[in-house]
This record gives sequence, structure tokens and C-alpha cells, in this order.
Amino acid sequence: MTDHVRPLAYGADYNPEQWPEEVWAEDARLMREAGVNLVSLGIFAWGLLEPEPGVYDFSLLDKVIPLLAEAGVDVDLATPTAAPPNWFLAANPHVRPVMDDGVVLGGSSRQTYCPHSPEYREACIRIASVLAERYAAHPSVTMWHVHNEYGSPTGECYCDVSAAAFRDWLRAKYRTLDALNEAWTATFWGQTYTAWEQIDTPKRTPMADVNPVHRLDFRRFTSDTTLELYTAQRDVIKAALASVGRGDVPVTTNFQLINCKALDFWAWAREVDIAANNHYLTAEAADNHIELALCADFTRSMRRGEPWIVMEHSTGAVSWQPRNIAKRPGEMRRNTLSHIARGADGALFFQWRASRGGGEKFHSAMLPHGGTGTRIWREVAELGADLQALREIEGSRVAADAALLWDWESWWAVEQVFRPSVDLNFKERQLAYYEQLWRAHVQVDFAHPASDLSGYKLVVVPQMYLCREQWAKNLRDYVTGGGTLVVSYFSGIVDEDDAVHLGGYPGVLREMLGLSIGEFLPLRLGERAALTMTAESYGTVWSEEIELRGAEAVHSFADGPAAGGPAVTRNRLDDGTVWYVATSPDPATLREILRGAAADAGVAFDTANPDTLEVVRRQSADGTSYLFAINHSDSPAPLSAVGRDLLTGTPHAAGADVPGGSVKVLRLDA
Repeated sequence: MTDHVRPLAYGADYNPEQWPEEVWAEDARLMREAGVNLVSLGIFAWGLLEPEPGVYDFSLLDKVIPLLAEAGVDVDLATPTAAPPNWFLAANPHVRPVMDDGVVLGGSSRQTYCPHSPEYREACIRIASVLAERYAAHPSVTMWHVHNEYGSPTGECYCDVSAAAFRDWLRAKYRTLDALNEAWTATFWGQTYTAWEQIDTPKRTPMADVNPVHRLDFRRFTSDTTLELYTAQRDVIKAALASVGRGDVPVTTNFQLINCKALDFWAWAREVDIAANNHYLTAEAADNHIELALCADFTRSMRRGEPWIVMEHSTGAVSWQPRNIAKRPGEMRRNTLSHIARGADGALFFQWRASRGGGEKFHSAMLPHGGTGTRIWREVAELGADLQALREIEGSRVAADAALLWDWESWWAVEQVFRPSVDLNFKERQLAYYEQLWRAHVQVDFAHPASDLSGYKLVVVPQMYLCREQWAKNLRDYVTGGGTLVVSYFSGIVDEDDAVHLGGYPGVLREMLGLSIGEFLPLRLGERAALTMTAESYGTVWSEEIELRGAEAVHSFADGPAAGGPAVTRNRLDDGTVWYVATSPDPATLREILRGAAADAGVAFDTANPDTLEVVRRQSADGTSYLFAINHSDSPAPLSAVGRDLLTGTPHAAGADVPGGSVKVLRLDA
């Protein structure tokens, strides 16, 4: 055992408290059999660890941790703060979160807390402190896991305590009411504030609309103050680790990245030692492995390419989607190895043993209700052997030529009410652009609009309605420095206070794009506007009245409200090129637009090889390259690479097939 997470961690959330003690030894034995080497422990055990206020019982952990250690299983020890005990909620009923319509949420679940309650915060720090004091020196505790899924489902709380904390946050940001009133355009609808105490949380109003900056600032406040919950626990754990000479043991929390709108995870990523994400497929979605790849690439990007970990995913069906579709044979393996291909150095599941009771008893697990005679168990054990065979890739990294820009502030702002169309959807645009790059085998990172983009040949902006002036300058510097940029519609429109950049749309991007937009021309539900690229090309959702001011029209609208006007433009700017897409093109058309931009950027755009064959390269510090080839179809697909398959130990010749539904991981020949 070491003082670090072992290479290519494999395991699950482990909840021994759900089972009689005689089951624990069997669990440890089966974990060894399956190749499990790391489990997350104690995530929802607060009521057992602290059965009364200030009274602690560590007998569960004291028995389970050594038992796991004997089986070669390390522990990712959690602080159990996502599930406050019933005694705490009974003593502090005001801690229950309040919705924007005044409804107070009940208990009998998890995540029942107001993130701004001082009583809750103090209780969190106390339980984290006593856990850290007791287990910081334990050699089997090789990672610390703070809380569980911050921001989901408990994100915003609209109670009086939150309102007071919000006012404190606003005072620190704006200093004066005059500055706040100016930023909030408070003169509109007579909303000027003359005292701080007049400011409430953005509760439901008689109109559909809340002052958009009021709501935007409340989202910023919620993200900032929820992050304080994490850092407060992290800091007491870090102090305890440092005191016993184990300061390099990582502390993290599990994100829900693209499925958690409440928190700006770019800020959170700076505060964790390892990026960790929970990912669950939308089971009914076609080609849902593409969204999985997006989330994996995003998690890797959180800390600029450092290895990361999947903290939770599923062996089969989940229990909380409308229709919980089971994974087919081999799908769990492909899912897991796609995460590994895209930079993960470990993959854990929820959970180890399927629960007999409770709200998630029909959620799949590594050890199903049917036990070791099931297909899932056999696949779990086989996957453990696969990860053992891939040990040498630990620490290797993924390099990308392209980046997609993603910003939570823009997501928060664009999806408020009173926008030109209800069909403006931040995530939908991100996935649409990502999917076409994925199908063309273009490796993608995600980046913040203010980050250094100089290492990318191609940068894509699927949606950036809110654009700060410094972000626009960063994009212009990237293009003038020789980069190729693609910008989608309704970007660059407002500043950080949701105020329109004056002078004409698209605001601060107008000069760089070489065009001006006279009027937004959103389309009706189901309406299509034909494009001139091919007879089948069309756009939906959006069109615009564009005047060219230096840019050239690459494709135009053939009909619809913008008929005859530019639909796709291209502008040369010093050594770089910027493309603009003024509609939501059909997938084939979007692919061809991106092909043109990729040609400008010098990025390989491969549509000759089947897009069902996912191909990703990892490279180690010594220059060794590993190629993951994951075949998502039932038919064999040729792979033009030469190397040795680490999973089977057999050589792979150029052009040899990857069987349908299978995976190869090649150590490439020099």
C-alpha cells in the first residue's frame, strides 16, 4: 500500500452500514476477486458517526477500514455532510432549504440543508475535523472526499438566512447601493434600492421575470458561498494531514459538471487536488456515448489536462430516469474505458452492493441483487482485469488541437426569460458542436473564455451570450496570433451585468467578426430556413439580418426571414481566421462548416473512418503513445495503427479490425 491513490483506481461507493456485519468479510473477499482497489466510504453515514450532537461512534469505520486494507482496498474517506442527521434537522428546522415560491423542503432524503445556515456550516466543520483527526494518519486512507454532489439537487436557497448572506455578498462586491443600482439597471420598472435591507433573494414574482442581474448575481453568490462549504472542510482535513506528514494525500469532491447548472466549476477546479466527476448516461438518448466523451473531456480540462477520476458511474441501469434502460453486454466496459481513454486514472461506480431497500434499490451496482452468478458481475470482474492490464498508462495525458469554450455565467444569463427565443439552449449548442468534432475524430478540450488559448489550433464558441470585454480581447488576440475561431449565434451580446454592448450586435465581437447584425430573426417552432450549401442544408431556431463589414459570406439563407443574407461568414484577421454561424445548422451542414474551419486551422478532420469507432491517444512523459479504439457499433471497424494490444497482449497490424462492441488499447510502435 502507498500514501497515494493506486494507479488506475477501480471500485465504488461502499455503504456497509446498509448490511449486517457478517456480510462485510464477503464484500472484502469479492472486492479482491473483482480487482477493486479503492472505495469511497462514509458518504451518507453522518447519523451513525454522530448519533447525538457531539457524541461520536467510529466503530463502523474502525472495523471496515482494516478489513478492506487486508483485501488490498484503499479508502477514499468521505465527510458525510450531504446527509444531515435527523436529530440535526429536528433541532434546526430552519435549516431546511426554501424554494423561490416559499415552499420549505422536507427531510427523509439527502441534501436537505440551506448552504448558508451557520448551524449547518459549523456542524460540517466539526464532523470533518473529528474524522480528520482520527484517520489522517491511517495508511489505507489514500484520498479524502468532501461531501457529495454539491449543487445537486440542493443549489439555491431563498430563505431569510440566505437573503442576509446574499446582502453581505453584495456589499462586498458593490460597496455602495449606487453601484448596485447602476449594475442592476434598477431604474427599470422602478426597482431602485435605498437600503441594503430592501434586497431579498430573487423569489417568484407576479411577472415571469425577475431582474436578470438580481438573479445572475444570486447564482454567482450561491456558487461562491457553496464553494466555501467545501474549502472549510478541505482546510481542516489538509491541516490534519499536514500534522502527520501526509500533506500530499489528495482532497477532492465529486462534481456533476455539465449536469449541474448551479455552480461555476471553473472556480471549484482550482480548489481540488484531483478533478473528480460523477457521470450517468441519459439512457434513452441515441449515441449517448458521445455525451459521455464530452463530459470526460471536460473533466480532464478542469485542471488543464491533469489525470482525473470518475467518482461515480453505473454498471447498468440507474433508478431515477423516466425509463431506466439497462446497459447492453459490453456497454459498461466501453463506457469505463472511454473515461480512461480521455485521461482518467481511475473509475468508480455507484455502488458496490445493490441496496435491498431505500430510494435507489433498483440502481445497478458492481454486485447486483442476483450476486456473482449475473452477467454484470462477470463483466465487473473482467473490467477489473482490464484495468490491471492498463496500469502502465497511469499518469499519461491527452493532447488536444481544439477547444470548446464553456462559461457558467453565460449559461445562467442566456436561459433567463424575456430572451428572443425560448429555444436558446446553452448545453444543446455545446453538444451539437462537440458531436460533429467527435464524429470527425478531432480531440477536444474545454476552456474558459479568459484562459490561455494559444496552444489550440481551433477554438469553438458554441454559445457565449454574456461576454466580458476582456474575454473578447482574449479571443481577438488568439485570432490575430494565428488561431482559427468559430462563433455561433447570439454570442457577445451583453456584458457581465447583462447589459447590451451598444453599437450594434454582436457587441464586443462585432469588429472581430467583420459584420453587424441589424435584427435577430428567430424562427418558429419546427420552422426550417434553407441554406445554400446543398439542397438538403437548412437551419433551425435562429436567423439574423447580417451586414458584412469585412467578412465574406460562405453560405447564405435561401429562404426564411433572412433570405438572401449571409448565414455563415468568414473573416481574415491578421494571421488568423474567424467564422460566424448565424443559425442552428442540420448536423451534416454543421459538420461541413467545421470541416472548413478545421482546414483553415490545419486540424485533421477525419470523416473517412467510421464515426462509430472512438479513437483517443494518451501519451506518457517518456513519449510512449497509447491508442484507445472503442467500437460502438456491432460491425467490425478497421484501425490503421500498429502496436500491441495491452488488453490481450497480441499485436495489431495496420488495417486490422476492432471487433464490433469491443475495445483495443495499443501501445504504439515507435
